[in-house]
This record gives sequence, C-alpha cells and structure tokens, in this order.
Amino acid sequence: MNAPTPREADLVVVGTGIAGLTAAVTGAARGLSVLVLEKSEQIGGTSALSGGAVWVPNNHHMPEVGRQDSFEHAMTYLDRTVGNLVSRELKTAFLTRGPEAVRFVEANSRLRLSARRDCPDYLSDREGASLGGRIMDPPEFDGRELGERFRDLRSPRPEFGLFGKMMVNRADIEHLLNARSSPRSAIHAARLLIRYASDRLRYPRGTRLLLGNALIAALYKSVLEKGIPVLRNSPVRGLLHEGGRVVGVEFEAAGQRVATRARRGVVLATGGFPNSPELRRELIPMAPEPHSAAAETGTGDGIRLARSVGAKVQDTNSNPAFWSPVSLGRRSDGSVAKFPHLMFDRQKPGLIAVNRAGVRFANEAESYHEFVKAMLDARGGVQCSPAYLICDHRFVTTYTFGLVRPTAGSRRAALRSGYLRRGDTIEQLAESIGLDPEILSETVARYNDGARSGEDPEFGRGKTAYHRYLGDAGHHPNPCVAPIETGPFYAIEVVPGDIGTATGLATDANARVLDESGQPIPGLYACGNDMNSVMGGEYPGPGITLGPNLTFGYVAATHAAEAAAA
Repeated sequence: MNAPTPREADLVVVGTGIAGLTAAVTGAARGLSVLVLEKSEQIGGTSALSGGAVWVPNNHHMPEVGRQDSFEHAMTYLDRTVGNLVSRELKTAFLTRGPEAVRFVEANSRLRLSARRDCPDYLSDREGASLGGRIMDPPEFDGRELGERFRDLRSPRPEFGLFGKMMVNRADIEHLLNARSSPRSAIHAARLLIRYASDRLRYPRGTRLLLGNALIAALYKSVLEKGIPVLRNSPVRGLLHEGGRVVGVEFEAAGQRVATRARRGVVLATGGFPNSPELRRELIPMAPEPHSAAAETGTGDGIRLARSVGAKVQDTNSNPAFWSPVSLGRRSDGSVAKFPHLMFDRQKPGLIAVNRAGVRFANEAESYHEFVKAMLDARGGVQCSPAYLICDHRFVTTYTFGLVRPTAGSRRAALRSGYLRRGDTIEQLAESIGLDPEILSETVARYNDGARSGEDPEFGRGKTAYHRYLGDAGHHPNPCVAPIETGPFYAIEVVPGDIGTATGLATDANARVLDESGQPIPGLYACGNDMNSVMGGEYPGPGITLGPNLTFGYVAATHAAEAAAA
C-alpha cells in the first residue's frame, strides 16, 4: 500500500533511482519534509539494474585501499577527457561536492561504500587517470531487512543472475564453477544455494542483494526509516507554475488527479529518455531505436515536465547517450532481452568484432562507450551496425559470450533460438551471418598472425591498464589477445545500444534547471539522467553516471534546504 497523500511538502522528488533517493534522504536530514513520487510499481529505476559502481574522485575511502587523489589530479583527467563540453563551474561542482556528498549520505543513511583498489579509469592512458580508488561499490544488502517492502524493489535483469532470480557476483561465480574441485568453493556454493532455497519459500526472488540492487535497497530502507512518504504508481502529469516559480506538482494516485504544493522545490530525477521513441528521434537521431538496457520507465517525463515551464535541453554533448553494444535475445516468456556487452566478453582473449564488410573496425577491449562510437563512425562508408562478435570453441567453453554461458546446454539453447550462430569453419560461419567468406577468413588470419605471439598490430589491444584489467589475467603474454583457430566457430550480432541518456536539462552548479536564456527557474531542480551529464557525452570511467547522480541529488536538496533557511 502507498502512504497517505500529502497535499504539501517542502520538497517533492520525482523518481526513485540513486539521484532521487539521495535527494530525499538529504532533504529529510536537513530538516525538510519530503514527498517521493514514483510512476511505476517498483522502486529503483535503472540504478537498481546497474552494477552499482559510484565514481567520485578524491573520495575519503581511497586512502583505505592505498590510493591517493586530489582535486587537481581529477580535474586534469576531466579536462583531458571531457574538455570544454561542460563548463568549468559544473566540473568543479562535481569534484568538490562529490566527496562531500559521499560523506553526508553515509552519515545519514544505511548506504555504505568501499573503494575498489584496482579498477582503472576507462581512458587510463590519459593524463590525470587513476588506476583505482575513484570507483566505490556498495556491500551486499539483506533484502529481508525491507520486510514486505522488499517486493517494491525493482528486480535485476534475469540474465545477470542464476535461475533468473538469484544475484551473484564474480567471486560467487568462481566458487560455483570450482565447486566440484575445491572443498572451499563447494561450501561457499552450498551456502548460496541453501540461502536461495530458503528465500524462495517466502519471497519472489533471492534476498541477498548485490550491485545496484544493494545500493538502492540501502537508500530505500533509509527513506522508509525516516518516514518519508513514497507514492508508487503515481506518475506526475504537470508542474504547478505560479509567478515564474515552480510551486508543486500534479500527479495521478489511485485513479485521481492530485495537486501537491512544494514549498521549497521540485526535484526531477525520472531517469532521462532512453525509452522514449519521440525524444530519441529528436535528440538521438543516429540511434533512434530504443535498444536500451535502461529501465523501461525512462521515457522522458522529467524533460517534458521541465520544457512545459520553459526549460532548456542541453544539446552540445559529444554523444547524446551512454553507449553500449547490445545483443537481442528472446526470453522464455517471449520478451526481448537487451543484453549490454559491457565487460565479460569483448576484452577477453580470442574474440574480434567485424562490420558488414567482414573486417575489424575497432579495438574490442575499449570501453563499451568507445566501442559503439566506433560502430556509429562508419569507416570508409562501410556499415558497422550491426556488427558481429566472432570467437572459437575454446572461447565459448571458457568465458561468458553475451547471453551464452560456457556450458553445452546454454550453447544449444542459443543456437536453437538463432541468437548464436555457428560454423565448422570460418567460411561456414561467414555464410551463416551473411558475410563474405573469403574476406572474413582473411580478417581472422590477419588477426591470428599477431595473436599467436600476443600482439595486435592493427588496434593495439591490451596496451592500456584498462584493457588488461578486463582481460584474462591468467592468459599470457597478453590478457586480451589469443588466436581464433579451434573450431567450431561462433558469432553474435550486436547493435548500437545504450545504458542511459547523457543529453538532459541544462542546470547550474546547484542543480537548478535553467531556462532558454540561461537563468534558473525558481523552485525546479534536476539530477540523475534528467540533468545533462557533467561528462558532456563522454565516458571517463566506471560509475560516471551513479557518481554524479548521487552528487547532484545531494546538491539539489542541500540548495533547497539552504534557501529555506535563508
């Protein structure tokens, strides 16, 4: 059941991802009465589906893992990666307020973060890059602490768990794979499975929460403990606008239109527009199809609401979305699985990507964002969308390949559905996916010539710390390079997709929404993916969405509270 509907609050927050929940926790901790509105049945948005990584340079946890950072060092990196796409004012706000936000949220909520010692920034060869510490992760969270409200939490994608309903991390997977050969792993695996079996007697899925699910659960628990009303199934239909100021919202609740006034402000944190066909055609014309791994609830509500009162959408980013190659599979219930190829296959040794001409077009070990940039940059007029990931039998029996686990049963199911293509020879594989057999064979042979000695003369795969971090550390001499020569051979088709939108509402350093003339609209804030990305469409490191989202959720609520006190 939803909480009673307040007709007035100091702060109204629209959306329940990390940005919205941070704004709610911050507002309440600073003495404001807060109302949170969520359009769907479930809490968490894309944040709940994410890896949960929070990128905040110079955070106070870095020394705990032996890493050092500074404002100057981090600014140098942003200058080298983001450049002038974003104002110095906004970059400074993120780098100064981010560490402050982490301390405050940890002190006033259930959320705890820990720095990841070894995790390079994505463009690790740029000046100012860090090899670790800037990214933080939430610990696992016991969903049973939420009681009946556990069912409110958005479930992770079934493709990222066991049995579709049990969350696991990298260490769990290693133990499960080694359970037959290692007593220690067998014990670990048994504990996981017993816990999961117990959970399913009372809950619709496993309650051992990890990654973004753990992050959102901790914040949601904090919101509930603070007594903040959270109204689900309550889409906002309009902003109340009087005398040039936003003074509240009009939303639907239980089939009724309700108007609630906001004495200090309205915070828009609705998740951007990754699943709005209309806004994608307008703002992402190079990739209008919604091949997005973001939550389906991100349909541009915040942007439309803000535009209705004269807000400006920033359109100067280098890229309008946070790109990821996506493969499309079919789930058992008939729905489409949009699988983002982030870090589990492209960087591993023994895989290449080719375009429609059957030739390589990019360094496969680069970040997902950089890889899709290459897909969209049709080299020599050759179409790179769709592209094909190519590997051999050794690869598919060793690593996860898209939706395909390294088991014979998983391969058979993927072959039956058409998701996975197979050929006994490279030439046969080429024919199965409509490529020129001779050209693909030449491409693989050229790659293999260098790969046999651990080299990639064409694209330099494995040359940066980031490449090597996501390769196979046990494979030598290059953790990202191995020949493709053990048949049969396999392919998966990928298309340009995204994990969220970067283009959003223009804001100032206090997260206030700006109008077309560049002036703040009183009473209106934006954060999360409703706010234009402080990265300007670039992707410097893991967690560069959740880090700024937490930061500017905190900034928005803090500004509203300080304005109230003035």
